[in-house]
Amino acid sequence: MTSRIERVGSAPVPTRWGTFLAHGYRNPDTGDEHLALVAGDVDDGEPVLVRVHSECLTGDVLGSLRCDCGAQLDAAMRRIEQAGRGALVYLRGHEGRGIGLAAKIRAYALQDDGLDTVDANVALGAPVDARSYGDAAAILRDLGVASVLLLTNNPAKRDGLAALGTTVAAVEPLATAPTAQNGGYLRAKRDRLGHLLHPDEPGRPSSPPTA
Repeated sequence: MTSRIERVGSAPVPTRWGTFLAHGYRNPDTGDEHLALVAGDVDDGEPVLVRVHSECLTGDVLGSLRCDCGAQLDAAMRRIEQAGRGALVYLRGHEGRGIGLAAKIRAYALQDDGLDTVDANVALGAPVDARSYGDAAAILRDLGVASVLLLTNNPAKRDGLAALGTTVAAVEPLATAPTAQNGGYLRAKRDRLGHLLHPDEPGRPSSPPTA
């Protein structure tokens, strides 16, 4: 079921990747606020290059090397800018796969003690992945996006959007360079969560499936 969502404002935002039209959204039921950055015409009925990005303060803002979130955000924005058409939906409330920032830091400590990213969440009594994509589907509908070319390595994101009525025409994985600090994290995403990452080089995506 998609969410109730309200567009609360729009303005152009110049970024290091180019200028995008930013739309602010709010879910009146949860209070969560989200952002859509749009390049070009996305409501013409043709498939649109889309990244649905889960908030990650440590990776997106602070440049943490423990994950690949900031690198994926950068790659997605560059890909959309190069295409000249597309949208990035930035979802708040998805920190730590939905368990929150403080819990994510606690999970980091457990990972340093030897648990992987999946078992660390479980040890905290938290879901492995608590995210939902109802707000993202509602935002895409509001933008007039009829079909998406989804920038993701995560098949659960593809399946979650499709279950909410978003037509996923194809999936385009995002290549990021592994770091010395995130190799285990990437392997856990590949081996335990099914992310589309190469078996020998987990920062490199495997061949994408079509929807």
